[in-house]
Amino acid sequence: MEDSDGWGAEEQQRTRIAWLYYVEGQTQAEIAHRLGINRIKVNRELAICRDTGLVQIRINGRLASCVEHERALERRYRLKEAIVVPSPTPGRELYQTLGMATGNWVSDRLRPGQTIAIGWGRTLLWSVRSIRRRQLGGITVVSLLGGLGRGSEINTYETASRFAEALGAQCYYMAAPTYASTPELRDMLMEQAGVAENYARGRKADLAVVSVGSLAPGSTMRKLGLLTENEIDSLSAAGAVGDLLGHWIDAAGQIIDHPLNRRVVGLPPSDLAQLPVAALASGGPTKTQAIRGALLGGYCNVLITDEDTAARLLEN
Repeated sequence: MEDSDGWGAEEQQRTRIAWLYYVEGQTQAEIAHRLGINRIKVNRELAICRDTGLVQIRINGRLASCVEHERALERRYRLKEAIVVPSPTPGRELYQTLGMATGNWVSDRLRPGQTIAIGWGRTLLWSVRSIRRRQLGGITVVSLLGGLGRGSEINTYETASRFAEALGAQCYYMAAPTYASTPELRDMLMEQAGVAENYARGRKADLAVVSVGSLAPGSTMRKLGLLTENEIDSLSAAGAVGDLLGHWIDAAGQIIDHPLNRRVVGLPPSDLAQLPVAALASGGPTKTQAIRGALLGGYCNVLITDEDTAARLLEN
């Protein structure tokens, strides 16, 4: 139910609870008494506020160990910037932690009139929750990869559209599948007006935010059925350690010789490397090789990761 101004009563109460707790510093018991509800509901609503992004928590303090890793990563991989956050406690998903850091980082660098290029994955999708929602004017969001062709929250289109919604921006998509059925079809799709125009926008973006995937059993690519078992086996045999914008790379960051790389509809990593700012937001043991490969390949000049991953990336 909505009131006469179009604001849902549930959202209004939730916002009021968040205000009383985080701004006025009232206890959950005090809020429950004031609003005539029980404390369990107050606790539950505060959790929803954090999970949905209604409340965005920003910690400005830095850990010395994280800062040391940042400087070492910048030197080792010749990065413009490295952002290292504490690794999450057991039970907390890493992509949520990295998503929050990524959203904060993007928010600090947004300027009116920019074109923001977006990859896909759980980390980037989660980062939208931490972006400071404001109308900067003239912002354009561009998806760098074709879509899945079926409904899924973890979709290239969904990630880009949520970024655009948060920023009040115009959004452009690659109106094609992530992988065409043949290299010939891929070439035809890339020549289509809508795809070609979006590709050109991506190549001129002011800032790009991407992630990497892996071949691990729990990877997004495998969960969504984008790869067959034969393709997974052949990618491993060809030396693939992960993908960057759907392009499969080896441990040194080279694009491997594989049929999938000739069928992908998206911005090549070599074009990503030409952008002024290309941030890679990713972490975890199964992705360390792919992250290292992307950095060695010179495709990204900013890294957003966690402390444990940073330590692995700095090992000889």
